[in-house]
Parts: sequence; structure tokens; C-alpha cells
Amino acid sequence: MQDTRPLLLETDFPPLLRAELRSLQVNLGYVCNLSCVHCHVNAGPGRTESMALETIDQVLALLARERIGLLDLTGGAPELNPHFRYLVGEARALGVRVVDRCNLTILLEPGQEDLAEFLAAQQVEITASLPCYLEDNVEAQRGKGVYGDSIRAIRQLNALGYGRAPGLVLNLVYNPVGAVLPPPQAALAEDYRRELDGRFGICFNELFTITNMPISRFGAVLLAQGQYLPYMQLLRDNFSASNLDTVMCRNLLSIDWQGYVYDCDFNQMLDLPVLAREGRRHITRLPAAERLAGNAIRTGEHCYGCTAGQGSSCGGALEA
Repeated sequence: MQDTRPLLLETDFPPLLRAELRSLQVNLGYVCNLSCVHCHVNAGPGRTESMALETIDQVLALLARERIGLLDLTGGAPELNPHFRYLVGEARALGVRVVDRCNLTILLEPGQEDLAEFLAAQQVEITASLPCYLEDNVEAQRGKGVYGDSIRAIRQLNALGYGRAPGLVLNLVYNPVGAVLPPPQAALAEDYRRELDGRFGICFNELFTITNMPISRFGAVLLAQGQYLPYMQLLRDNFSASNLDTVMCRNLLSIDWQGYVYDCDFNQMLDLPVLAREGRRHITRLPAAERLAGNAIRTGEHCYGCTAGQGSSCGGALEA
């Protein structure tokens, strides 16, 4: 697989400084039941990397020590980590808000029959990938049969109160098909609501639009199709300085499956660790949060993906 990393390291992207630490995004491993075209971590069924229980306890210790209010769980399919439910339960016991970045189809996998009920009981917020409301677009990115399984999973969540009841938040995520920017988030959300309610009677709270990052699997596709340079030019041409104050890396730390710390999930995949001059830093050697504030964030050409157009973050568009 061709690698975009050497092309992304040298950049003229504006300097960014860390602010108050508010959330911890933890990658529980690269094991997944799907192999999506836009996946920037190259996750799939053949991967074996998975966070160990010892590291999970170190994550919990950091949450408690720094009184971090949000734990954002990602992967792969984070639910396939054998210690996923332990981590969720312990974090919720600390009063931490937990977000599960769910691919929906995992709820239908053998052995996960009670997963939706567990998430509801713990009042875990679900941010679920449904990269389009049209079947052909979803299956072009995620594989045959994924659309139907995703709809069944949303219906299961709705039946438990997700998207309807207070405390049971279900957000959906849109990713473009190919080397284009997402359309305006608010207008697309109305399209999703109309189509999904009208055709299937299902509902959700918010829609997040996320720009595809030129990293790992999607980056390799861009290179193979000769689209890398045009796509990067598209991101640059649509750079918006107004997004710099609200990019997610200013208030977030990203932890990989081994416990090493990065400014964001994308830097994690490019092996650009936090506090660059000191080498790769493990969660057990992380200084107090107040000492992180004001430090420079590692940047690269991929950062134009978060600041193009309406902006992009794990919480969707940065501009209203």
C-alpha cells in the first residue's frame, strides 16, 4: 500500500497551541469487522492490535487524575476490544461522559447480541458511521450488505430509546464518497432526517460531517488514482482561518492502543507524538494537563483537512 506520510510532514500550516484539556480520545485497537475505503487507520478483520487491560487501567487513572470530562472511544471497532465494557463501566462510575464511535454493524455480530442494551444501560453516547443515506454510496465505501445492517442496527437503538429519550444520544456521521469536501452540515442533516424517517421510520439527534483524511487507506487510494495532489489543492484552496480556534486538537489528547500520546487521531496514524522534542511519550509519563497547555501542536499538510470549508472534527463541522 502506498504511503502518504512522507508527503504530509513538511507544511506551511499556521502554528497551533494547546489549550485546556477537555477530552481523551482512545483508540482501543485496529480490529474491525469492516474494511472501509475511507478508513484512515487501515482497520479490518485481519488486524490484531488491541489495547491491553493494563493500559486501560492507565487510561482510567489519567481520567481520574486530570478530571477529564469526556472519553471518546474509537478503533477499529472499539467494542471488539475484550475490555471495552470494563472501561465503559469504570469511566461512567467516575462520572465521565463516554462516546462510542460505532460502525452500527457491530451490534449484529455474533457475541454482541446484548451490546446495544449495555450501551443504553450505561447511557453511552453513540456516534455512528452512516456515510450516506443512500444504499449505493454506503456500500461503495463499506461493503455489500452494510447499508441494510446499519438500518437494522439504528432501528434496534431507536427501540431502546436512542435518538428519542433524554440521555440516549445517537449521532450519525457522514463521510464523502471520494476526493471531495462534505456539503454543508445543516442542510445535509435535513436530507438525512427526511430520507431515513420517510423510508424507515428511524431518527437520530445530530449529523456530523467529517472530511476524509489523506492518510493510510484513503491516502493510498488517492495516490493510486492520481488524485492526491488535486485533493490536497482542494483542501488548501478552501482553508478557513476562522476554524483554527476550534480545531479539536487544541482541547483533546489522543491515545493509541499501546498507550502512547498524540495531539489527535490523525497524528497518531502518522506517528507524530505529542511534545515532539521529547520523543514518543507514554500515558504513564504524561505531565499534568496544565503543563501541556501552551505547547505547540504537531502539524502537517493533513491539517488542511480539518480547516477546509466549514471545518471538520470528530464532532462534525466547526462552523455553524
